[in-house]
Amino acid sequence: MIDTFQRVKDASRALALLSDQQRSEVLLAVADTIINNKERILAANAKDLAKMERENPLYDRLLLSEQRLEGIAADMRHVASLPTPLGHLSKQTTLPNGLRLRRVSVPFGVIGIIYEARPNVTFDVFALCFKSGNACVLKGGRDADCSNREEVALIHEVLQQHGVPVDAVALLPATHEATAEMLGAVGYIDLCIPRGGRKLIDFVRDNARVPVIETGAGVVNTYFDVDGDLEMGKKIVLNAKTRRVSVCNALDCLLVHLDRLVELEELVNPLAEKHVIIYADDPAYAALEGHYPYLQHATAESYGTEFMDYKLAVKTVGSLDEALAHIDRYGSGHSEAIVTRNASTARQFQQQVDAACVYWNAPTSFTDGAQFGLGAEIGISTQKLGPRGPMALEEITTYKWLIEGEGQVRS
Repeated sequence: MIDTFQRVKDASRALALLSDQQRSEVLLAVADTIINNKERILAANAKDLAKMERENPLYDRLLLSEQRLEGIAADMRHVASLPTPLGHLSKQTTLPNGLRLRRVSVPFGVIGIIYEARPNVTFDVFALCFKSGNACVLKGGRDADCSNREEVALIHEVLQQHGVPVDAVALLPATHEATAEMLGAVGYIDLCIPRGGRKLIDFVRDNARVPVIETGAGVVNTYFDVDGDLEMGKKIVLNAKTRRVSVCNALDCLLVHLDRLVELEELVNPLAEKHVIIYADDPAYAALEGHYPYLQHATAESYGTEFMDYKLAVKTVGSLDEALAHIDRYGSGHSEAIVTRNASTARQFQQQVDAACVYWNAPTSFTDGAQFGLGAEIGISTQKLGPRGPMALEEITTYKWLIEGEGQVRS
């Protein structure tokens, strides 16, 4: 695959010569192509779907529809309309010896993305990388290979029409060997970003020889406080858990203050319409027994699990400190939320919770680059070194120093 990596690296240099207007025109053309070729994409996606059981939690991630393609195209148009992240002047100074220094934003060069059954990622990554002047190497999973190949073929058609090297985006074979090659592509891939479950992310981090930004698995908690509004809590819990169960911002564990157990039945009752299985600790189980149809006893494995399914753990806590301790032990640093009318409690929660996104009276389902106004996202970083939270255009640029002199020499 060295030949592929070299061609992508060569293409990345050509991208640097494009103006922002040219990049935006290409993205708008790809967005139009998505809409004009919906049947091609959906036919390829149907082949992938046929190989997966509907009951598989990843089925929803794999599924494309006309509505979802329209949303993908709209996000791409949004990215095209955003200001360029390149050439931003972040520092400027003149030294006593007269040297003039400027620090400006530039592309990384080549970004590698490893992802699972998420065909939308192919378009999202291309849009963000292309707008920011980066070439990209994509390594999708077997589950979405037909969809990914049709999408990249469409992108290549548009790039060719606009005189842009098609190697600005390359799709590797959906094999473990290709993953190993990407992770060892020192000198060709400047940055690797894994998007998937904990197993994939841990493998990439432990085996990569190229720089990696972790986009962490989402073990997400919501704390319903003693001062939480019940009607608000019902809507937030329902949306966070069931909007899309297969995404990383979906709710996994509901923490309930002991004094609100009398209202737990009403709080979780809307989940029954979606057949959500609740794994409750002993106090919560006693409060729900005979009142909630899909009730099971929690085990040690119920907490700290990213379900990606219609399943929810419920844990009773006696205080804010207990809720914070649970999140500190079981959370993944992705997204956490509190439902409360007490501003002091909310501020303490937001200050003390160690996560990329911390919500007050809103569902964690909003953790998304498009929802944050970023156009799309290349991933949600849970690490602290470098970018954190939804990563978009700004987060996939680096910078370089430009120094101008008039013949000065160092003594």
